[in-house]
Amino acid sequence: MCIRDRDIHEYQAKRLLKGFNISIPKGRVAYGPEHAEYIARDIGGNKWVVKAQIHSGARGKAGGIIVCSSFEEVSEATNKLLGKSLVTHQTGPKGKVVQRVYVEEATDIKEEFYLGLVFDRSSECIMVVVSSEGGMSVEEISNNKPETIIRAKIEASVGMQEFQAREIAFGLGLDSKSINRCAEAIMACSKVFSKYDATMVEINPLVLTADDHIVALDCKMSFDDNALFRIPEISELRDKSQEDPQETYAADRDLNYVGLDGNIGNIINGAGLAMASMDMIKLAGGEPANFLDVGGGATPEKIVKAFKLVSNDPNVKVILVNIFAGINRCDWIAEGIIKAINEVKVEQPLVVRLAGTNVEKGQELLRSSGIKYEEASSLQDAATKAVSILNKGVN
Repeated sequence: MCIRDRDIHEYQAKRLLKGFNISIPKGRVAYGPEHAEYIARDIGGNKWVVKAQIHSGARGKAGGIIVCSSFEEVSEATNKLLGKSLVTHQTGPKGKVVQRVYVEEATDIKEEFYLGLVFDRSSECIMVVVSSEGGMSVEEISNNKPETIIRAKIEASVGMQEFQAREIAFGLGLDSKSINRCAEAIMACSKVFSKYDATMVEINPLVLTADDHIVALDCKMSFDDNALFRIPEISELRDKSQEDPQETYAADRDLNYVGLDGNIGNIINGAGLAMASMDMIKLAGGEPANFLDVGGGATPEKIVKAFKLVSNDPNVKVILVNIFAGINRCDWIAEGIIKAINEVKVEQPLVVRLAGTNVEKGQELLRSSGIKYEEASSLQDAATKAVSILNKGVN
């Protein structure tokens, strides 16, 4: 099973926080300049913040957060951001297109903190990370101010305890009243994390306001995609426009796919074999274009879907099929390959390695089908042949 994280927008994350009594600034999502100006007028005050809504952190550095001092500036900022491709270190060079903005009241800040909860797989616990240096990424804090970072583990069997939350808040150097309020926010975040099967809950910054309230100014959340079937309220928050189209196509068809930067496409059953195949391609001097696990019980129809996915990637110049059939059957895989070549019109050269259940039958089906492909006897042989074909094409 491939573990994916499902991200949501800041405004959606803040709604979840508000449901657990964490204070957030007044704000609403807008889809146009006039709508944004209306929201600002409805909120009131004399200063607002217009924030691009994409699935990424570091939006401020990319120009995605604009402070406005008039209704006209709110409208102009919204017009500037909508339709813009915002590039951050988390989006890649293509960036992500802004299709909505969040307009909220400005906050009078006294102090800024970082608060994050993440599932730590090494310790099999939820890790709480806080710092008195909020407003910058946790990576920057770790590099520049590592001494300000406080970490604490939450044992799954007992959950976050109030004394832990107070101890963490105390470490931030707050006064007694603010310690209690900060501890309440930390406890609430742990409840959000557990209730919704989150893999990350990050408030950055969590601020102490001029009137001594603890407020979440920005929030980012990710959830375990494999758990969403039992949490429809999170599943419904999905925004496919923020996802890679290839990965969305794969996820909707129960294919475990991750796009990479290489040019040798992979269709493989089993995550371990897929990882080994990518390693072997690298050792042979090539670069894998994707991780793709079709699963243990892949039908011919599923193989066709996998071929559609991989062959439609313009970067893929060679396709490598590597199947070790245990639960699966090589003749099913062969039927799927033949069907895919005939239906999808795959133009890339093909290397096929089959092993396991009904391997002789599968190989015979492929040999008698008339399709063009290179037969490989082992994983190493398959990787070597794929790279060799690629190099011949380049030269």
